[in-house]
Amino acid sequence: MIKSVKQAPKTGFKGLVEVLCRIRDEEEMKSFLEEILTPAELHDLSLRWELMRRLLEGVPQRQIAKELKISLCKITRGSKILKNPDSVSNRYLK
Repeated sequence: MIKSVKQAPKTGFKGLVEVLCRIRDEEEMKSFLEEILTPAELHDLSLRWELMRRLLEGVPQRQIAKELKISLCKITRGSKILKNPDSVSNRYLK
């Protein structure tokens, strides 16, 4: 009997992307992110997504900065991403 050989997981960023692509369950994804990210990292990632969502809704940048207590530099980065019609973020925010 021939046993199948399991391929070793890839390392670094590529390995992380591979794992994220395999997770299909929302609760499992939530647990995974909570396991590998610190509370501060989760907060920052969530904040970045929220500011991009608000930009897409047309909320002014200064209002977003004030409400979310973040710098205009972070908002400008999100704005640049949303201006790119080929942006993956654009596709998932719409």
